[in-house]
Amino acid sequence: MTIRSIFTLESSILRQKSANVKDSEIGAKELNELIFDMQETMEKADGIGLAAPQVGVSKRVIIAELSGCIQAFINPRIISRSMRKIKVDEGCLSVPNVFGFVKRSKSIKLSALDQNWNKIKKTFSGLDAVIIQHEIDHLDGILFIDKVEKFTRHQRL
Repeated sequence: MTIRSIFTLESSILRQKSANVKDSEIGAKELNELIFDMQETMEKADGIGLAAPQVGVSKRVIIAELSGCIQAFINPRIISRSMRKIKVDEGCLSVPNVFGFVKRSKSIKLSALDQNWNKIKKTFSGLDAVIIQHEIDHLDGILFIDKVEKFTRHQRL
C-alpha cells in the first residue's frame, strides 16, 4: 500500500469526467491496489471520502467512511434521490482550507459494485448520503466549491 499525492484545484483531472471501470478490470491487482492506496491516503489525510481522480486516476471509484466503516464503490451511480434537501458545511481534501454550505439530497439510492465486486443497490441518508454525493461529483468533474451557497471559512485560493 502506498500513500498517494492528493491532487488540488489546479489539476485538470479534477475537472474531467472519469471513465467507468471495465469488466476486465474488476478484481485486477491494479484496481485492488488503487482501493487500498485510496483508503490509506484518505486516513492519513484525516478525510471521510476520496475519489480516484483526487489521486490522479480517472476511474469511477470512490471510498467513504460511512457510519464509521470505510467502504469502496466502483462505478457508483445515484439511481434516485429525495426531494428533501439538507445543508451541510463541506470541505474537500483537494480544496484545502476552504469550507462552505452545500445543499444536497437528504437520502439517495446508490447502485454500484462494492469492494467485494458484488452488485449492490443501497439507500443512504444524512451525512452518509452527503459524502457519497460529494465523491460522485468528483467523478463528474464537479467540485463542492461549484455548489457552495455560502463560504464559511477559507483562505485565499
